Amino acid sequence: MLVLVVGPSGAGKDTLLAGARRALPAARFVRRVITRPAAAGGEDHDAVTDAEFSQRAFALQWEAHGLRYGIPADIVDDLAAGRLVIANVSRGVIADAVARFGARVVEVTAPPEVLATRLAARGRETAADVAARLARSVPVAVGTIQVMNDGSVEEGVARFVAAVTRAADVPRL
Repeated sequence: MLVLVVGPSGAGKDTLLAGARRALPAARFVRRVITRPAAAGGEDHDAVTDAEFSQRAFALQWEAHGLRYGIPADIVDDLAAGRLVIANVSRGVIADAVARFGARVVEVTAPPEVLATRLAARGRETAADVAARLARSVPVAVGTIQVMNDGSVEEGVARFVAAVTRAADVPRL
């Protein structure tokens, strides 16, 4: 089963994914390929140039904020083998992923004031950029399981693992 993780910047997706790795050791947590230098900050990813990105095969890919993102094509082998695959993606690829892989969606979110604080703490964007990001309203996909990440890391991870488990219909390991 492919579980797609989506949500606004600052919701804590990477923190929850890191915590879930310990709770779901048999799952594959996909490392994204991004045309952003590794030293630029943000989540742990495979940093590549545009030319390198164009040479790779992806199961899913998209563009956002002037960057290209990809989920490696080898997830298809994991899915065929019955493995739980968890990938942090853009909402823009949900329809394709559901059509091609029968994916399920877990949305991580937080109240606007929490998002604003987290985005400001990252220091990657100006106050105007943060405000513009928060003003964007993106509809949630039908059938999405929502995780409110507004408490401690431990609470968020527990909620996230429960949501992923429910989405994938697999027992927690």
